[in-house]
Amino acid sequence: MPSENSSKLTLERGKGTSQSSPNAGAASAIAALGGKPLGANRGTSLNLDWIDQVRVNTSAVERRAATLVSRRTVKKDWQIAWLLRAITCMDLTTLSGDDTDGRVRRLSAKARQPLQQELVEKLGIGELNIKVGAVCVYHLFVETARRALEGSGIPVAAVSTGFPAGLSPLAERVAEIRKSVEAGAQEIDVVIMRAHVFGGQWQKLYDEILAFKDACGPAHLKVILGTGDLLTLRNVAKASLVAMMAGADFIKTSTGKETVNATLPVGLVMTRAIREYAEETGMAVGFKPAGGIRTAKQSLEWLALMKEELGDVWLSPHLFRFGASGMLADVERQLEFHVTGRYSADYRHPMA
Repeated sequence: MPSENSSKLTLERGKGTSQSSPNAGAASAIAALGGKPLGANRGTSLNLDWIDQVRVNTSAVERRAATLVSRRTVKKDWQIAWLLRAITCMDLTTLSGDDTDGRVRRLSAKARQPLQQELVEKLGIGELNIKVGAVCVYHLFVETARRALEGSGIPVAAVSTGFPAGLSPLAERVAEIRKSVEAGAQEIDVVIMRAHVFGGQWQKLYDEILAFKDACGPAHLKVILGTGDLLTLRNVAKASLVAMMAGADFIKTSTGKETVNATLPVGLVMTRAIREYAEETGMAVGFKPAGGIRTAKQSLEWLALMKEELGDVWLSPHLFRFGASGMLADVERQLEFHVTGRYSADYRHPMA
C-alpha cells in the first residue's frame, strides 16, 4: 500500500501477495469492508514478503491515536447507547490466583444480568436483553462457567497455552487447548511465544499458531500478542499479520499481566493490520483490547477507534471484545448517573 499521510499509520506491503480471492467467503459473509463482503478467517499460507515490507510511522500513529481522545465525544442518550454496546462486547473475566468455583458462578450470574433490574427499568431497555459477550476463565473453571451460563447463549472463553507467559512446551500447550474445548469452552485465548517475534522467526510463530488453531476445532481462536512485551509497533504489526495468516479468529493485545497492556496506538496498528488483511484476502478478523481498560470513558475511546478504522460492523461482539471486568462497574455508575443525576458507590456494583 502506498505511504499514507502523516495522520495515518503506514503498513506497506508488496502487491500480488493475495492468497485468496477478494470475494472469498462472500456467500457466508460475517462482515463487509468498503462494500465488499468478508468471510470468516480460514487463514492463508505464510507470506514472508508481505511481513518483511511492513513499515509503521510511530509518530503518525501516536498523533492519530491522540485525536480519538481529544476530538471524538458522544453525549447524553448517544453516550448511553454506546455504553450499552460496550457491555455487549465485554469478555467478563476473572484470572486471579484466588479464583474459586463460587466466584466464577457469581461472575456468570453478573454476565447474564450485567445491570441491576431497577436500572434496566429506569432506562427502559428491558426488551434489549443486554448481556456480555463471553465469560473468560482459567481451564480449571471452564465446566463451572459452562454450567452457570447454560441456556444464556453466552460463550465460555478459556485462557490456554501456558497463560500468561506462554513458555511451556508446545505439546503441553496444545493439549491444554484440547482439554478446554472438551470441557465446553467455545473460545480459546492463547498466548504466543514472544521470543519468536524478537528473533523474527515468523515461520515458527506461524506454525505455533497453526497448531493452536488445529487444536481448537470448532472453538474460536483468540491470539494474545502480549504487545507490551513486543517493544515496537512494527513488531506488533508483523505479529498481527502472522497470527491472521495462521487462522486467528481474533487478535488480542495483552494478557493483562504485562507492565504495559492495551494502548490506543497499539490498537490503531492492529486494526489497520486487520483492514489490510481483509482487503487482501476477503476475510474478517476480530479485535480484542485487554488489560488496563477500567473506565466507561476508555470504552468509548475504543469503540470510536473501531468505528472509524473498520466501520459499524466491527462494533459487534462477533468481531470486537473488551477484555475487562472492572470497567463494567464504572459503566453501571455512568448509566445510573444518567437516570438519577448522582453517582453511586463502587461497592454497589460488585463483579463477583
